[in-house]
Amino acid sequence: MKFTDGYWLMREGVRAAYPAEILDSAADGTGALVVHAPVQRIRHRGDLLKGPLVTLECTAPMPDVIGVSITHFAGEKQRGPEFALAVDPSASDAGGDTGGDSGGDSGGDSGGDAGAAVTVDADEPSLTSGALTVRFRRGEEWGMDVLAGGRRLTGTRAKSTAIIDTDDGRHYVREQLDLAVDHYVYGLGERFGPLVKNGQSVDIWNADGGTASEQAYKNVPFFLTNAGYGVFVDHPGRVSFEVASEAVARTQFSVEGQSMRYFLIYGPTPKEILRKYTALTGRPARVPDWSFGLWLSTSFTTSYDEETVSGFIDGMAERDLPLSVFHFDCFWMREFQWCDFEWDPRVFPDPPGMLRRLKERGLRICLWINPYIAQRSPLFAEAKAHGYLLRRPNGDVWQWDLWQPGLAVVDFTNPEAREWYSAKLDALLEMGVDCFKTDFGERIPTDVVYFDGSDPERAHNYYTYLYNQTVFELLRKRRGEGEAVVFARSATVGAQRFPVHWGGDCESTFEAMGESLRGGLSLGLSGFGYWSHDIGGFEGTPDAGLFKRWIAFGLLSSHSRLHGSHSYRVPWLFDEESVEVLRRFTRLKMRLMPYLAEASRQAYEEGLPMMRAMALEFPDDPACTHLERQYMLGDDLLVAPVFSAGEETSYYVPAGVWTHYLTGERVDGGWGRWVRERHGFDSVPLLVRPGAVIAEGAVEDRPDYDHADDVTLRVYELPDGARVTTRVAAAAFTTTRDGAVLRAEAAAEPGRDAPGAWNLLLVNADPAALTVEGGTVAEHDQGVLVHATGHEIVVTGVTAPGGAPTGTEGEPR
Repeated sequence: MKFTDGYWLMREGVRAAYPAEILDSAADGTGALVVHAPVQRIRHRGDLLKGPLVTLECTAPMPDVIGVSITHFAGEKQRGPEFALAVDPSASDAGGDTGGDSGGDSGGDSGGDAGAAVTVDADEPSLTSGALTVRFRRGEEWGMDVLAGGRRLTGTRAKSTAIIDTDDGRHYVREQLDLAVDHYVYGLGERFGPLVKNGQSVDIWNADGGTASEQAYKNVPFFLTNAGYGVFVDHPGRVSFEVASEAVARTQFSVEGQSMRYFLIYGPTPKEILRKYTALTGRPARVPDWSFGLWLSTSFTTSYDEETVSGFIDGMAERDLPLSVFHFDCFWMREFQWCDFEWDPRVFPDPPGMLRRLKERGLRICLWINPYIAQRSPLFAEAKAHGYLLRRPNGDVWQWDLWQPGLAVVDFTNPEAREWYSAKLDALLEMGVDCFKTDFGERIPTDVVYFDGSDPERAHNYYTYLYNQTVFELLRKRRGEGEAVVFARSATVGAQRFPVHWGGDCESTFEAMGESLRGGLSLGLSGFGYWSHDIGGFEGTPDAGLFKRWIAFGLLSSHSRLHGSHSYRVPWLFDEESVEVLRRFTRLKMRLMPYLAEASRQAYEEGLPMMRAMALEFPDDPACTHLERQYMLGDDLLVAPVFSAGEETSYYVPAGVWTHYLTGERVDGGWGRWVRERHGFDSVPLLVRPGAVIAEGAVEDRPDYDHADDVTLRVYELPDGARVTTRVAAAAFTTTRDGAVLRAEAAAEPGRDAPGAWNLLLVNADPAALTVEGGTVAEHDQGVLVHATGHEIVVTGVTAPGGAPTGTEGEPR
């Protein structure tokens, strides 16, 4: 939201007041720093008779995190909901349970001192938490400095902080933080425009707007920068961001009301910022291994029954295409009755028997749901009678005809409504369903009354948290820790604790494929660990070229689903090569499960996304600042999807000698450079980072297997003196290099057996130059393969791989 008319003027009907100086400051009894700032200079006692007076309070909920509250009138009624925040510094190790399951009740109490040091002196009152300090300036010009290690990260100046009134009776609090010339902003949820948010106006307001507009399904009032800090605005309703837009050298954010609180989070690296942000707001839960396999859907408005479903599954099996999950979209229920949670008997006369038959084939089952009850649903009268639906201020049930005739919205602030909704789903779990696609949850009205008195504006975005929490907690209760998973479209702060999320309704175009990737990378920079998208696009029918390119992208994402709107997504409907491409990349992903499981662990234990923007992994490489057509999958795999049906593509290679995973060919990034290559539909730039050890599994037809059994450690360009630990299930492998000697050792967690069969692949090594102890050598097209005969392999004669690196201009693949 913009308030100014250029540099000098305010917009018509807008009045602003700004802190001008420090009247006084003090440390209160909770360890907070409180500063009172009048909006005019105090020249004499007469200036003490008028306001406004702005109160700023700084708190420290955990080390390296400082909360800043700006308040005009403190008498404003406290309105829920509030985000659930952790205040205990030990919460950084709390994994998926960080933030608790108490809805928003703990959000307003995230003060704490976390060992904070408050300094109150005549010149510069300050609060320090860990390495982060907030310091207020006295003197001629008001300002606040944000410091780490004596270096100014950002801060405010005269007229940065403001309380604003408008002629229509509205009141806002606004903050502006300095943004240096080479500082860039990322995050703010799943946004489909440019990855770098500089120059953008962003409203945090969930909307069902597809992937081709400025609207977003998953709005998160958190951003991180390449300047060592991130900012989380602790407001569940609408937050307006002007990122180097209204004031081009500042990041601005504002909320309507009398107060606003935001948290400054020090890294210094982007990864550390994410770790601390997710320690504060919650980390993703651990998801089951089976969820990483291929999901196949009925699609949306297509015609289907059990015969259709069985035909798809038979076709996948006949073509040797690994399939893990089958998803039934909306029309598993009768039309105009979404949701009644009852199978349509006209097309599914024997649901228990059908589910049993599908599960006998090793499949998991997913059902589509949404948080709405159509008027024709038999559940409408029941929910209305018990007060389980959102109501208008006059007591009527809130309804409209968009999406479903007479649609009403479940009120998840009512504990009985949550239990009622969960019971309907529980009956389906009892029948054999494994998980739910928790669709919708964005178009939540504001002209309503909630059971618990929540403010409708604040509850609009927050609604999706309660919706997905209700479903996820039921799955966790019934299936156990690490076995719950949803496929959610909408989200807000904290909803990362209920994975997985997918990108929503994109078109079947290469442009939408790019939109989707930007959205997923942006979401990963907003605290979400897992992300998926509809392979081939949702709206429309992709041509065979687009479908095959999207397959590679989809299977090299954290979660992979074939789903469309009015057309099926089984590959043989496109061409036979689509079948071969799907088989190749699905099998590749299954073999990569030991590696992906470790990337998943980093998501639920550390808050790092599995799919990472290049700027997150290479923050010191300025060429990565704006990269949004490629990403890192985990620590060590670079993925550059091809966004055309043609073979020619280009991508950026960071410094060092990288290796094509599929071929073993080397690409010299030098100090970092762009390369141009040609890739057929059966290929994609998939590069391994120099010095990496990639664990590859021995199974390629399913994701849920013993990842350590017969695992192969693929060693790439390991430098002298390196020591790499590779976790695989309960096993840990340590690979070291000392001069010409490379040693790999296998061990297990206490109380667990060390892995039996395992292998070592020295990619691009010369077999004639090596001596091997502890294993037998076998031929391999990418180097030297050693089958371990014990818990240690020692290879002597290791040198830097020979031959000129490839990846030169125009080289075919």
